[in-house]
Amino acid sequence: MATPPSLLTLPPPARTRSVRSMVAVLAAACALLLGAAVLAPPASASAAPGPAASGPELRQGSTGPEVTALQERLTELGYWIDGVDGQFGFHTDQAVVALQKAAGLDRDGVVGPATRAALDEGVLPSATTTSGDLLEIDLERQLLLVVSDGEVERVVNTSTGSGQPYEGSDGSERIATTPTGTYTVFRDVDAWDPGPYGALYRPKYFNGGIAVHGYPSVPAQPASKGCARVSLAAMDWLWESGNIDVHTSVLVR
Repeated sequence: MATPPSLLTLPPPARTRSVRSMVAVLAAACALLLGAAVLAPPASASAAPGPAASGPELRQGSTGPEVTALQERLTELGYWIDGVDGQFGFHTDQAVVALQKAAGLDRDGVVGPATRAALDEGVLPSATTTSGDLLEIDLERQLLLVVSDGEVERVVNTSTGSGQPYEGSDGSERIATTPTGTYTVFRDVDAWDPGPYGALYRPKYFNGGIAVHGYPSVPAQPASKGCARVSLAAMDWLWESGNIDVHTSVLVR
């Protein structure tokens, strides 16, 4: 069998044609490999998770259908809100802060990814009692719970005793605390009730001069002299709903 001649032994014209043929074959092979690489997905693409569903960040001043959906979800879970209107105002902020307190999140009133996750999970604080209709005031999370037979029906943002020293009406130094224990509403005032530290809106007294009452400011942290503050509209709702009538039990824990 004859041995094929090497490129070096071929005459120049044949050598040129042979080189061109080899280059063409190599170029075609490279093109095929490159095309396969471009068309084939990366090895890790099929295993990579898709981005998590998310919505726009919502805060006071936001409006529109996203806010309406937020308000409807808060109401569905049991967080008190003064109506569904698509407007992210003070009371929607109060409900969002209450949810954040229950979920152990930053209490900033902004609906971002963590707060949306808490909404999706249906985070709701639990009652400690198992029977009867009463109010529970959770001092650690700063929440007021309307409870019926162990079920939390409504959650209201509240602010209780700050734990800071203050000067009493008799000139003595006191500490602003909301004492724990089980009490009963024994008196109410259906008006602004003047007091030594300012007027209280429609107060329901359950422990001496300590009451659940409405107030224009309800911060996310403890800030009162000992009372449990709620918003003015929330206090109106508590009166109208009958959830805090005289003789209602109040558990402070």
